[in-house]
Amino acid sequence: MKFITHFKEDIKAYKLNDPAARNNLEIFLCYPGFHAVMWHRFAHYLHVKIKAKLLARIISTHIRFWTGIEIHPGATIGKRLVIDHGMGVVIGETSIIGDDCLMYHGTTLGGKGTEIGKRHPTLGNNVMIYAGSKVLGNITIGDNVVIGADSLVLKDLPSDCIAVGCPVKIVKKL
Repeated sequence: MKFITHFKEDIKAYKLNDPAARNNLEIFLCYPGFHAVMWHRFAHYLHVKIKAKLLARIISTHIRFWTGIEIHPGATIGKRLVIDHGMGVVIGETSIIGDDCLMYHGTTLGGKGTEIGKRHPTLGNNVMIYAGSKVLGNITIGDNVVIGADSLVLKDLPSDCIAVGCPVKIVKKL
């Protein structure tokens, strides 16, 4: 089953990305980022496949109260997303997140206003967003990008770079 595959891969991703993660049981029981993503996968299935949008929103709202992480059930999340110290993370409805991404507390993938349609960011694979950063609007972040803490990203970022600041500037090409 796809859900079981994601479940196992998500556990492994936490073990790889968090040196404090001691074992699978601890991650399963004690990691709010893991809980938020696990329940998001179920809510997303209800939202997209079953069209049970209200039930999906109820689940996402309860998970937000439980974990402090708000993920709209319409958001598309790839494999092995790690949300570390996730309090205050917000992922908007039309966000798309690639595989092997890492987000820290207080990060936002949000909109810039009342746009219609695709209004949230698209992240490539292997994107790392440090604490407090805001990535806003219908923009694309390429693969292998690092966004420094407290950065404000309002424009596309190419693959293979490190970007920091408010507004964000590319400081290094990888």
